[in-house]
Amino acid sequence: MRSDEFYMYRALDQAHLALAAGEVPVGAVVVSAEGEIIGEGFNAPVGRHDPTAHAEVQALRDAGRRCGNYRLTGCTLYVSVEPCLMCTGAIIHARIKRVVYGTPEPRTGMAQSKANLFAQPWHNHDVEIVSGVLAAPARRLLKTFFTSRRAST
Repeated sequence: MRSDEFYMYRALDQAHLALAAGEVPVGAVVVSAEGEIIGEGFNAPVGRHDPTAHAEVQALRDAGRRCGNYRLTGCTLYVSVEPCLMCTGAIIHARIKRVVYGTPEPRTGMAQSKANLFAQPWHNHDVEIVSGVLAAPARRLLKTFFTSRRAST
């Protein structure tokens, strides 16, 4: 099995695609229990005119299509930035086993920054959370994006 860093680099590749498209640079991949990447996605709410087109949701949709099932039991989601409220709900609904993320999201993060929704007792399964994997490059991408946006306004 490959390391968390290997898969996080794949999520960061997706984040670079978001950056190139002018979107907030967040990327995600879904990895099966066997170690195969079965879903990929990057932030695209602006380009798709879709408020739900966050990287995590895009990757979950891709994995669901490829697997023919919305339940992704045993899978790990790698995402460059801590998931928001909407994405946390989608992750739980998909029955993801593990979430590995890079950098915290202090304003909207729902794994540690604002709350830990994954730890609530009413869920039908537990989601393991791993944070800080390749946090520095994920943070740099966000900083580059927002610095560029502020300079152009």
